[in-house]
Amino acid sequence: MRSPLLGGIHHLAIIASDYQVSRRFYHEVLGLPIINETLREARQSWKLDLALPDGSQIELFSFPSPPARPNRPEACGLRHLAFRVPALAPVLAHLESHGIAVEPVRVDELTGCRFTFFADPDGLPLELVEQP
Repeated sequence: MRSPLLGGIHHLAIIASDYQVSRRFYHEVLGLPIINETLREARQSWKLDLALPDGSQIELFSFPSPPARPNRPEACGLRHLAFRVPALAPVLAHLESHGIAVEPVRVDELTGCRFTFFADPDGLPLELVEQP
């Protein structure tokens, strides 16, 4: 069922503690194409717009001395960001080839989908959901 008000997710914004490390992770390791990159001098902040295949975007920001994220596992607020993949195995092999630790694959008891978690450079939980 579709919402009569909302058309989908336009973007998700992430604040990085080390902009260059996170830029490399999202662009080079995860392979998200860069739409635009802007230095916002008044804020001493970079803004990087990255494209996802469905048309949505990730906005990656840098800010001087951002506060730490609340601890896992179940802090109030955004819980995790999930990416849909056609097959887990090649993505897991790619992540592991870049030294990224990935949790064991599990099966969601409600959907029957296989999934797993890994983290971005700041520990933001990222999920892969297999939907062939």
